[in-house]
Amino acid sequence: MKNLAELDLTIRHGTPADATALADFGARAFHDAFGADNRPEDMALYVGKAYGASQQHAELTDPQITTLLAEVEGQLASYAQLRANPSPDCVVGIAPIELWRFYVASAWHGRGVARTLMNVVEREARGRGARTLWLAVWERNERAKAFYRKCGFADVGSQNFVLGTDVQNDRVMVRSL
Repeated sequence: MKNLAELDLTIRHGTPADATALADFGARAFHDAFGADNRPEDMALYVGKAYGASQQHAELTDPQITTLLAEVEGQLASYAQLRANPSPDCVVGIAPIELWRFYVASAWHGRGVARTLMNVVEREARGRGARTLWLAVWERNERAKAFYRKCGFADVGSQNFVLGTDVQNDRVMVRSL
């Protein structure tokens, strides 16, 4: 297995032409991350709404959302989305921006793709004038919470997340830029 330094990793802005590929990748990544711990009907409701090609096209053309795609050897390995969105009260930093989505294909876990993408996310957020980066992560997603802590995020509170019909609890994490 090649290490990341030996691979052709490219991070670029998503375009409307990426909508179908991003919809497929997002649905698969979301299912891989959460499918085993949630009811299939709730997963289907959420994924159907959040990851359709038309929804991804709308997000890719929304000026309030920045989509970053990480490709390894020309294949989508990870993506992240920043969006201008009101922050919850527990986010008290200056000029906050939300890291709305951050997913890595399981084949790339632990291989440096996520850290590299996070570096670009941080640079992009600063370029958009943000001084605080915040995110919400499912309270039961220990792997993700550990990664975010390694990236300098601190847990500052919680908010609800509705998966289909299931109201869940997300931890809100913040870091200064």
